[in-house]
Amino acid sequence: MKTIKTVLAAASLAGAAFAGSQAAAFELGVVAFQMSAETQARCANTVGAEAEKLGWEAQVLNSNGALETHASQLDNLIQKGVDAMILCMSKPVQFDAQFLAAKEAGIPVITISSGASPHTMFDVTPNEYIMAAEAAIYTLGTINFEGNILAQRFESNTGARIRGAILDAVLVENPQVEIVGEHSMARTKSWQDDVRNGMSALILQNAGNFDAVWASFDGQALIIDDLLKEAGMEKGDVSLVSIDGGQEVYRRIKDPYSMMTATVAIPFEDMAASAVSMMKQIAVDGTPKDDLVPGPYLFIPATLVDKTNVDEFLNE
Repeated sequence: MKTIKTVLAAASLAGAAFAGSQAAAFELGVVAFQMSAETQARCANTVGAEAEKLGWEAQVLNSNGALETHASQLDNLIQKGVDAMILCMSKPVQFDAQFLAAKEAGIPVITISSGASPHTMFDVTPNEYIMAAEAAIYTLGTINFEGNILAQRFESNTGARIRGAILDAVLVENPQVEIVGEHSMARTKSWQDDVRNGMSALILQNAGNFDAVWASFDGQALIIDDLLKEAGMEKGDVSLVSIDGGQEVYRRIKDPYSMMTATVAIPFEDMAASAVSMMKQIAVDGTPKDDLVPGPYLFIPATLVDKTNVDEFLNE
């Protein structure tokens, strides 16, 4: 009987230890602002997958492009008391109150392609200024730095806004190139319709009067590519350049019927993996943040992709 009691006691202790280990699993909140954008889905899903590899519990949320939903999801994660948060393409200015609340609750936050905040550890991002310059100069190069272009902007995202500002700076030094029409994407929840409506009007109004199209991100460029084809254009009639990277864009760069010419490819999966790795080192292993990332940004290099190197990026 004594042996049985001993066995039962040991089993009870083992069960308690198991339950404790389960309860102690690191809980990570992952929020993407708009997962209908391929890049944001890639970012959030990779963060979730990398967290699970570490044995963490990852809750991946999609705000569907709605500011109110994003705020509510952040509030709920903070109230729940998650151990940490990684946010994809969030908006530090609009959600300063939530970021501050997380900081005060002792919840470390790393953002990806969102911009810096005094309340987060850092933002994992490519160097937007370098990427923007590459895309702008490449666009002008396709028309020999002379002619007219259309531009599709997005001002409410930090990265996209920087890309537009650098385009403007490049154009100041190249007055032979003129923007004859531009549209700024205003909506985030129904952004595809916004881009389609705005750019279809510009393409019609400027028919025969533009040589290239610059877009602030690839999701916009894919819609514009379809519009150009619907307008009867063929590859070579105009160039189409944007930033982000993805398999659909790479396929179109190779497609003889697509206007897609080049993109600056951001390694979203590498950025997401780096965010999780850094979070582990800081929040779990106790490494001081400044020993890993001096300053508010962790820069990950991007690569310009066109017909000369697209095969290196295609999975098929």
